[in-house]
Amino acid sequence: MAKYDFPTEVIDLPSKGKPYPESSPLSKGTVEIKYMTAKEEDILSSQNLIRKGVVLDKLFESVIVDDGIDIGDILIGDKNAILLATRILGYGKDYQVEVTDPFTLETQKVTIDLSKVQTKDMNFGNHAKKKITKVRITYKGASGGNINVLPKYIVDGGSTRHSFQDSNGSAITNIAGNANWSEIELYTDTSIAGNVRSFAIELTDASGQDVASDFEINDITVIYRQKSVK
Repeated sequence: MAKYDFPTEVIDLPSKGKPYPESSPLSKGTVEIKYMTAKEEDILSSQNLIRKGVVLDKLFESVIVDDGIDIGDILIGDKNAILLATRILGYGKDYQVEVTDPFTLETQKVTIDLSKVQTKDMNFGNHAKKKITKVRITYKGASGGNINVLPKYIVDGGSTRHSFQDSNGSAITNIAGNANWSEIELYTDTSIAGNVRSFAIELTDASGQDVASDFEINDITVIYRQKSVK
């Protein structure tokens, strides 16, 4: 890593560099970015750049310190990762927003942890109550140990994160690594998820450990049954 007179961080790209030609610096699967300063804040607030639709490209040009990277070559998923990392480095991982509860229509302030991955609140196409029994995740990575990913679930748009269980009823605190595509079944506590309108899944780092850099998810399947009206 090159030496600079300002702090930098190397971040992993979601693409892992695979779509880029070997001649591209992006092919190594990482990119080095610097922390935001007043210069980058001026870029983000520039009405001229916003009107021209180039504000984010100018931001990327400013924060990426690797040589030889053409901003136009970066895939949208990798741009999103760079943008998210830039925001976290500049302002921290907590992002405060005001949301409206879809059931009560009341507004409330919510703090989103940008370092975590959470699915949208899923109602599976209707507001009828469901019994969510388990979730299947197909994944691979960290063949030598644990993935260091802690799966949790949220019901009915609440703030409480509930632990998944294995088939024996023990709480799952980490996902075991595997070099090949593997499937894990995560069971809910049906006393919690047995009569809900919506459901969300959250994946975060386990006990503050670094998530395996080669961790990948292929698909997520939610097993549920819609409850009949009595």
